[in-house]
Amino acid sequence: MNAILVILAAISAQLVAAHYTFPDLIMDGAATTDWEYVRETANHYSNGPVTSVTDPEFRCYELDLVNTAGETQTATVSAGSTIGFKGQHKPHPESRCSSPPYSPLKNDYKNGPIYHPGYLDVYMTPAVPAANSEAAGTGQTWFKIWQDAPVFDASSRALTFPSTTEDQFTFTIPASLPSGQYLVRGEQIALHVASTYGGAQFYIGCAQINVVNGGNGTPGPLVSIPGVYTGYEPGILINIYDLPANFTGYQAPGPAVWQG
Repeated sequence: MNAILVILAAISAQLVAAHYTFPDLIMDGAATTDWEYVRETANHYSNGPVTSVTDPEFRCYELDLVNTAGETQTATVSAGSTIGFKGQHKPHPESRCSSPPYSPLKNDYKNGPIYHPGYLDVYMTPAVPAANSEAAGTGQTWFKIWQDAPVFDASSRALTFPSTTEDQFTFTIPASLPSGQYLVRGEQIALHVASTYGGAQFYIGCAQINVVNGGNGTPGPLVSIPGVYTGYEPGILINIYDLPANFTGYQAPGPAVWQG
């Protein structure tokens, strides 16, 4: 019995260590300071995910829904430029996964791959009245600009997840996006325990940006966050280890990507 408990504890530690945050905005090929332009999230210590798609925190998972926006700086980027998010994880105090043992006085944050198999996407919204306002993104104003979906191999009847080998993801701001202030919401939907409702894990980061040199495009389709998902979508409620016989490919949840 003791041996079994040790094994279970080790597995639990690995799962906790595999959680992560996206605290750094990538600009000009380099990561910025933690939480400089990304709103600090409520999981900045625990690294734990969001699992409810209906809670207000599902929008940006802020540490404080009122004050965090105003405490975060706004980065200036050009339409058509490439930006991104860099992931980090921090061992939990009770996870036994630090070496030497975790200390809250030490900087134990580590770069690491986006470990869990899943789906990545990026949403944007005009930020009214400003990117550092808690009211930004509270309406049906969000649109999707990028996604990285699992790939289905028909011969092996299995999904592959390229993102699990990387510690960051980058994407292009559409060139025709009008100039102005925006929130950029990076999201990974981890699917390793998504076979039951509420099992999918959402890892979220919202950056505040000011877009310059923009165009005259009309982004869409527009959705609300929360509200974009019910949690029952085939791309969210899925057993990736036992795909149905009629499975032909991963169905990305949410709206189509706006190409600009």
